[in-house]
Parts: sequence; structure tokens; C-alpha cells
Amino acid sequence: MNTLNISLLQADLSWENPKENLSFFSSQIEQISNDVDLIVLPEMFTTGFSMNASKLAEEVNGNTVNWMKDIAKTKNSSVVGSVIITEENQYYNRLFFVFPSGEFEYYDKKHTFTLAKEHETYSSGTQKLLVEYKGWKICPLICYDLRFPVWARNVEDYDLLLYVASWPEKRISAWDALLKARAIENMSYTIGVNRIGKDGNDYAYVGHSIIVDCLGEALSKEKNETAEIISVQIHKNTQEEVRNKLGFLKDRDKFSIL
Repeated sequence: MNTLNISLLQADLSWENPKENLSFFSSQIEQISNDVDLIVLPEMFTTGFSMNASKLAEEVNGNTVNWMKDIAKTKNSSVVGSVIITEENQYYNRLFFVFPSGEFEYYDKKHTFTLAKEHETYSSGTQKLLVEYKGWKICPLICYDLRFPVWARNVEDYDLLLYVASWPEKRISAWDALLKARAIENMSYTIGVNRIGKDGNDYAYVGHSIIVDCLGEALSKEKNETAEIISVQIHKNTQEEVRNKLGFLKDRDKFSIL
């Protein structure tokens, strides 16, 4: 497919309340057009950014992933978001990319947020995920990963870079700047989906969810701070034309991650 119809859901999450959050997102997703290809939810979209994993963690075959499967099948769209998962006596901040078929791939957040002591609760992932979907190669990452450009480096020639986040208001200017930087340096459409409202620790979030093109130009409203559905259509051939014309990816330096 040359085009991809994407909807981002920017929301005020109910603290540590999966039932209420799933009900809210179900009602919001019902409003999205049936021609949507990809629905993107924030980081830990059922709970907020909580360290209370022992209470909130689910199995991979638990309620939230099954809900994502149902939504994906009903809307005939892929659904993306991160969830608190328990597996082999460890906890993960795990992003699921669920296909319309109900099958899924997942990514465990590599850069756990040490300032909030996320590393003391959640195990870090070690593998980057590249998803093939409708002819697009998509790289999904999580929140704090945004600060680490080598991890997002486009050595695989992906077409779309995607971040789900709970990025606080105090550092929202960094969010705005880094999303555009990642898009520009990787010559890739880049999505950032953030939450709004306050969490149970009284941290404030103001959203600023956005889709930008490979030159860092916004394709959706910038600095939006209300609960809303942001829908944009992106075009693969437009990006390929820019990449071929400018050739910046051909001049990439080589890095290795130990």
C-alpha cells in the first residue's frame, strides 16, 4: 500500500484502572473511520505509567491483549500500545503491535526510565522490532527510547518510526524537538503519541502527540493538549521521492551497540 491511514489517541488515563481505560478507548475507537489502517495508543494505556507492577501486570494472553485483538479484528486495523506484562517472574513495559488477524509482535522497552526508577521494577528489552505491515516497515519504540538516537538509527530502511509515551509536561519541549530530530536524521515519518492529564503521583502531561514527515514538518496540529483523535494519511511514494532526491541515508555513519 502506498498510503497508510493512522489514528492517534491522546487521552487522560485513569490511574491504575484498566477497566475504565479500556471502556474509554473502546468508545473512542468506535468513532474512528473504518478505513483506518493503524491505531496508536499511549504508553501503559490501561494503567498510566505505574511502578505497581505486582498489582497491575497481566499475562500475554490476558484481558488487555485480548481486547487489542478484538479491536484489531473489528476495525480491520492494527493496534499499537504498551502494557505491563509479567513473564517468567519478571515484569516488562511491553509494546504490542496487534494485526487485524489477531496475531501480534512485541517490543520490550530497552531504555527504562531510571529517573522514575523504572529499572528497579521492569526488565529492559534487548531486541529492536521491525514490523512488516501492508508494505510498510515500521519501527515501534517506547517513550524514553526517544532520547537515544543510536537505538532508533534507521539502518534497516524502515518507513515509519513510532513512539508511545507518558512524557511529562516539565520536559515537553524536549519531546517536541526530539521527535522532529528523529524524523530528520532517519529520513522517516515519525509518530509520537503521548497522554494528557495528571497521574497518581501528581505528574502532569500535556500531550503534544504528532505525526511529522521525513523532513521534520508537522502533518498534524502541533502542541495539541486536549483529549482527541488525531487522524492523518501518509504516503510512502512521497517519502521515497524525497529520500532518493536527497540521498542522506546513503551517507550514514556506522555504529555498533554493545
